[in-house]
Amino acid sequence: MSITIGSLAELEQYAGQELGTSEFHTITQEQINQFAAATLDFQWIHTDPARAATESPFKATIAHGYLTVALLPYLWQQIVTIENLKMQVNYEIESLRFNQAVTVDSAVRLRAKLLSIANLRGIAKTRIEVALEIEGAKKPAYTGVVTFLYHFQEQ
Repeated sequence: MSITIGSLAELEQYAGQELGTSEFHTITQEQINQFAAATLDFQWIHTDPARAATESPFKATIAHGYLTVALLPYLWQQIVTIENLKMQVNYEIESLRFNQAVTVDSAVRLRAKLLSIANLRGIAKTRIEVALEIEGAKKPAYTGVVTFLYHFQEQ
């Protein structure tokens, strides 16, 4: 269930709190191939299922690490809906660590905690601890802290 936030004051109430998890999203070979085409990263471990089955330690293709990061906004919006915005800016990713490969057809979901929020003259600077969980795995695909800037409409 998504949290709906309509103002800076409402957002401030969630500082220090676990915000929840997204739905699971299954990463398909088609999605991996489309990401490869968009980024020109055609390394066989991502795009050649036959070779990956025999030569890869994972015995399957794996999602690009940056594909899993690129899913962050989509999964984040399932956890928190921010209304009354002029603009949202992706500001920073810090301490991002890839912990485990995501094999094709794995389901992943985002877990998020609002570490802190700063009011910068009406702009909310939010630091969010994130972990991309892999269904059935002990370790997350990645962990890190992302910073978003929210420019709210004047009320």
